[in-house]
Amino acid sequence: MNINLNSEQKKFIESQLKKGTYSNVEEIINNALQLLQKQEIEYENWLNETREKAKIGLQQLEKGEKVDGEIVITQLQEKFNRLRQLKING
Repeated sequence: MNINLNSEQKKFIESQLKKGTYSNVEEIINNALQLLQKQEIEYENWLNETREKAKIGLQQLEKGEKVDGEIVITQLQEKFNRLRQLKING
């Protein structure tokens, strides 16, 4: 298999080799593919969890169990602000 890299990708690989992070191009490609596989698995897990949560939410709505939209927006804003503070102070 032949892989064509753009100049930025080539520079990145060369810099990793020069730093000694990797000893050859194959190691870089293997690591990149492992990270891609991990990302794909994590995305699939997130997608399945989200689908399950949506299913539960729809079932709750059908039963008449719901929360006022304003309350949800306020809770999301508070959560977002807490996470932002953690990132800033982190």
